[in-house]
Amino acid sequence: MITIWAPDGVGEVGPGDDLADHLLPVVQPPSVELVDGDVVCVTSKVVSKAEGRVEVGDRAEAIVRETRRLVARRGPLSIVVNRLGLTIAAAGVDASNVESGRVLLLPEDPDATARTLRAGLADRLGVNVAVLVTDTAGRAWREGQTDLAIGAAGVRVLDDHAGRVDHYGNTLTVTAPAVADELAGAAELAAGKLGRRPFVLIRGRGDLVLPPGDDGPGAAALLRPEGTDLFGVGSREAVTTALRRAAGEQRVFGAPVDAAELGDVLTGLLTGPTGAVVRLDQEALEVGSDDPRAHWVAEVAAYAHGWVVTERDPSRIRLRPAAP
Repeated sequence: MITIWAPDGVGEVGPGDDLADHLLPVVQPPSVELVDGDVVCVTSKVVSKAEGRVEVGDRAEAIVRETRRLVARRGPLSIVVNRLGLTIAAAGVDASNVESGRVLLLPEDPDATARTLRAGLADRLGVNVAVLVTDTAGRAWREGQTDLAIGAAGVRVLDDHAGRVDHYGNTLTVTAPAVADELAGAAELAAGKLGRRPFVLIRGRGDLVLPPGDDGPGAAALLRPEGTDLFGVGSREAVTTALRRAAGEQRVFGAPVDAAELGDVLTGLLTGPTGAVVRLDQEALEVGSDDPRAHWVAEVAAYAHGWVVTERDPSRIRLRPAAP
């Protein structure tokens, strides 16, 4: 059984505050007492306030500063990879739950914050608990938002089922529930958006809590490395990125495909409309055509598949996989 508490009575958090000082009064008897194996969730908003990450100024300017790479933009909405590596709307810059004219930035290092709070609770109460720093995010293909873990300490963030066998005797290969995100979502459900309950205590998943001294990989382990996501840019942005063909942007399309796959793509694009000949030559591909349009289409398609032009003349171009 899982039990969740979202205690009231937490005061306003300010710059320089110790989060444990705000948490301890609401996790003492007769309300609820922290025990080994509990998971403590804390919202990123109060972490940011304690770190002094509240700024006076324009939200749009703050978003630009916090952005590492644009993923997609539709009107005023921008999805970006922010400085923490999170793919999130508006880089996580928030104008809610702060005074008018101010914006709230995400914490400097949520995993470090989680480790510090976990250690502080162990020192003061002698308990071995896990800590999650949570924030709200949308999901691709789904309406609405839910909370997820952007910082973690002392908890397995993924429950890898690879190698386990289901009830029908099938061996699982890729199933790995993001249990840190599931716990964060449950915490938000209990606390509510407007309840002013920044701390949530979850009991009943002590199997996910790591031993004392082992903080685990943190929530950063849930981030896919650049180029391994099938949706590294939006649909419109994928077109413009391929047409622009800047060397530093090619990684968003992932690792180079093999020659046979790209050969099939180019054959489908070129042989009918242009009469171009696509030929595999050792580890390179050659596109033979006197039509400049065929060369241009081949370059754009090759770029999006991780290949680049190495040789060209008026009648042909040669392609090879881009260097890592």
